[in-house]
Amino acid sequence: MVHSIKKQFAIIFIILMTSTILACLLVNNIFLEKYYLSNKQKALMGAYNKINMSDIGSDSFDIEIQKICWKYNISIIIMDADSQILKASGNDVDILGRQLLDNLFGRVVNNEVIDEKNGSIIQITFDQRTQTEYIEMWGILKNGNIYLMRSALEGIKDSVAIANRFLTYVGSCAVFLSAIIIFYVSQKITEPILELASISGKMTHLDFEAKYTGNSKTEIAILGQNINELSEALEKTISELKTANNELKKDIEKKNEIDEMRKEFLSNVSHELKTPIALIQGYAEGLKEGINDDAESREFYCDVIMDEAAKMNVMVKKLLTLNQLEFGNDIVTMERFDIVALITNYVQSAEILTKQNEISVRMDEYPPVYVWADEFKTEEVFANYFSNAMNHCENEKVIDVKLAKEEGRVRISVFNTGEPIPEDSIGHIWEKFYKVDKARTREYGGSGVGLSIVKVIMESMNQSYGVKNYENGVEFWFELETVR
Repeated sequence: MVHSIKKQFAIIFIILMTSTILACLLVNNIFLEKYYLSNKQKALMGAYNKINMSDIGSDSFDIEIQKICWKYNISIIIMDADSQILKASGNDVDILGRQLLDNLFGRVVNNEVIDEKNGSIIQITFDQRTQTEYIEMWGILKNGNIYLMRSALEGIKDSVAIANRFLTYVGSCAVFLSAIIIFYVSQKITEPILELASISGKMTHLDFEAKYTGNSKTEIAILGQNINELSEALEKTISELKTANNELKKDIEKKNEIDEMRKEFLSNVSHELKTPIALIQGYAEGLKEGINDDAESREFYCDVIMDEAAKMNVMVKKLLTLNQLEFGNDIVTMERFDIVALITNYVQSAEILTKQNEISVRMDEYPPVYVWADEFKTEEVFANYFSNAMNHCENEKVIDVKLAKEEGRVRISVFNTGEPIPEDSIGHIWEKFYKVDKARTREYGGSGVGLSIVKVIMESMNQSYGVKNYENGVEFWFELETVR
């Protein structure tokens, strides 16, 4: 990702840490020397107070002088009024003595007074002989003796330089190690955020299968649980909206067709029932009048009557189903389901019939394909296609079931080997009671209503359907909207 939070977080942290180290180096360069010089002044003042309050001739004084010199790297000399050295520390006692007398008589040129307290002067001087800069404190003690304390400033500058170099090395290593750690930590932080982004992206395409699975107690986990609840609520709401929208479309389309459909229904029913009723009546009268007295003839007459009555029963049931669909009495419920599972289950349940008819059913394995449709009515459509294929399957006796995904849709097709549908009949097969081969239709008990039911169901869901001829058979198909 171009604008990854992980990268931004890591870069900000690295910049912040690098800036902090650079700021420390800048502060060191500007203030560390001054701070160190200030501490030296305090050390000189502390040493002065101890010398001023102590008895020069005591053993404790000598010990105290040694401690001060070792602790603060200070050279000390104390002289009486006659310029006699009373106490001294350091190797260059004569140089310290001359420096004290030069200060006393104002012969020091390269000096910078930085403070004056209690008759003592604190100054910075430059020794031409050694080319060294010192901080000095000199003056008169309360007992009348004169003193000089000095410490080289070159050590201070070296210490600042060493401290800066050390800070640079340590800071560089710290930035490098911190960068590795922060990339790892930021990845752990952003992983659940990326997961939530992926889930929300799928939700924009109405795919509500993905759920947040984090089990932590952080704010991100709470957000994930809220997104899960939002996903469930959206799925339910969209299902209700699609159902309501589908019903609204159906009501608008069917409002002006109801009266005509009633007339057509009564006309078709009377036409289709006329033949079986006439057969039943004729054979029943023949039985009553005893046209054939032998048992075999009576049994034949009874079989015809029962067969025609059964066909009438099937036809009436299908007509009632078709009537409910056409008159809008049956509500279409749009829901999300796996069309592959529905088709697979139906094909497995019809395996006994296909084996009895010596039909080979071919269907590849497909991953789950989720669609928006009425699950019960979709099964009714596929069942009509499949039973129609079994009734007309000839030659190699093969039924081929296929699914093909397109952009936002899936096409389900049922192909059977056999004779193609005549071209002049293709435009009429979806009409109620239309039969391409009436003799064959009557042979397997067809009513000519099945494809009409398919037509009404698919139009009630506002989806496409159709038929296609091949040289060796016929393919019926319908399409459904997939979950994106």
